[in-house]
Amino acid sequence: MSEDLSGVWDGTYLQPGTGMVTFTATLVDANGTLSGGITEPCSNPRCPVRTHNASITGHRSGSAVAFVKRYEPPGFGFDTVHYEGAVNAEATEIDGRWRLPGESGSFLMIRAGRTAQTATTERRAKAPAR
Repeated sequence: MSEDLSGVWDGTYLQPGTGMVTFTATLVDANGTLSGGITEPCSNPRCPVRTHNASITGHRSGSAVAFVKRYEPPGFGFDTVHYEGAVNAEATEIDGRWRLPGESGSFLMIRAGRTAQTATTERRAKAPAR
């Protein structure tokens, strides 16, 4: 898999105690080095901000993708989250797991503007953490 992953991606992740959280990621893929940003709503009811912004740094090798999300600014129970996943053959979906010390969950990103199979997307989003 060598297709460039640069672009806008719509995503969801499952967080224990909160449920599904949606986000928008903008990725820049420079020969396998990933950077970019994420915007997501605050899922903590005591959070004083409505929207979180985070930066992404990571890499891809073949279909494997790994990146670190760093909230800016850190706080409100949010800091650094590690993501590992795999890109599908069409480079339209990234499916994997996120982790923090002591907890983890699944995530799914779909390239904006590309058609993805709705049934597959819903099944993956609802699947228990692997």
